[in-house]
Amino acid sequence: MNDYAVLWDWLSFGMRWTHVITAIAWIGSSFYFVALDLGLRQRPGLPKGAFGEEWQVHGGGFYHIQKYLVAPEQMPEHLTWFKWESYFTWMTGFAMLAIVYYAGADLFLVDRNVLDVSAPVAILISLACLAGGWIVYDLLCRWLIGKADTGLMILLYIILVFMAWGLTHLFTGRAAFLHLGAITATIMSANVFMVIIPNQKIVVADLIAGRKPDPKYGKIAKQRSLHNNYLTLPVLFLMLSNHYPLAFGTEFNWIIASLVFMMGVLIRHYFNTRHANKGNPTWTWLVTAILFVIIIWLSTVPKVLTDEPKITAADQALVASTHFPAARDTVLSRCSMCHAAEPVYEGIHQAPKGVKLDTDEAIAAHAREIYLQAGRSHAMPPGNVTEITPQERQLLVTWFEEAGKKTQQ
Repeated sequence: MNDYAVLWDWLSFGMRWTHVITAIAWIGSSFYFVALDLGLRQRPGLPKGAFGEEWQVHGGGFYHIQKYLVAPEQMPEHLTWFKWESYFTWMTGFAMLAIVYYAGADLFLVDRNVLDVSAPVAILISLACLAGGWIVYDLLCRWLIGKADTGLMILLYIILVFMAWGLTHLFTGRAAFLHLGAITATIMSANVFMVIIPNQKIVVADLIAGRKPDPKYGKIAKQRSLHNNYLTLPVLFLMLSNHYPLAFGTEFNWIIASLVFMMGVLIRHYFNTRHANKGNPTWTWLVTAILFVIIIWLSTVPKVLTDEPKITAADQALVASTHFPAARDTVLSRCSMCHAAEPVYEGIHQAPKGVKLDTDEAIAAHAREIYLQAGRSHAMPPGNVTEITPQERQLLVTWFEEAGKKTQQ
């Protein structure tokens, strides 16, 4: 069990690193092309079919870029496709979801005080949410394409608010935020895989065959690309939110998530407007700041708990261990001054990452984290501020590993 926990944690780290690398590549290219598209200039003498051009300087050289709204008259010899960044970002993100939330469903995905279901059922609900989010979004876009773009954006936002509320009634607060981000990221990546790239391939095929491409394919792809542009910043917040329990672990977490989408849209609106040379809407930053203050206030509202936490059979085995009393005393004396409902350590006002270790049930539920963070490594306590001894660290290792062996028997 000890080797498995360590290996799994390193697998999680490696996949997280890969996910971040691919996400940087995707977001970087996405932001660049939106800024490029908005900054295009029109002038007399542009090649036939060219909508605009832009001169840029970078890395000691000049770049001359021209855009064709539909397609050039002839197929260029070399054509670079931007798609794999999106695909690999989604694939590594889904792998992270499986490694952390599916493999650790009892701890990270299921909150039996919210919805008392087994881990397999919770995973099926998760998969259904990912698929359902894309299906609903795609149907709405196909139904309203070119008819009411502003109305579509408002309708999509209302659906996102409903999803935020609904997910907090299915999973833990941490998993709800992660899933809201994962559903949105699935929509963004599916836009590339299911709409943008296929439409571009149709245009390329028409060029090769000598046919005049239909401009509707470019129009559809542009709509989806614009949606991706506005959704990027909220997704980044939601993917990082697992480090901040004040966001996901509070009473009005679903409202916080909804406001985050508004903040992201406002920030992107500012940059998009500037890139298009249509003004300097500094008011967006003021509204964003006000929304952030509202989020801070909402995070201070105490969360109402109606039931006592429920523990699993594995948790019961950890509590029943002969080493548990000593391990519990170690955790209470070295960890609970921060990891408690009301921390007493100076400067700590909320339990870090929402992890509370002030009851037997809570200690058992977080046994794996205690084992990895304070037993097998010296990550906790930070800087060893509570002076946990090597003998106490070894005790935590022995407790977790021996209890795990008994559970497997």
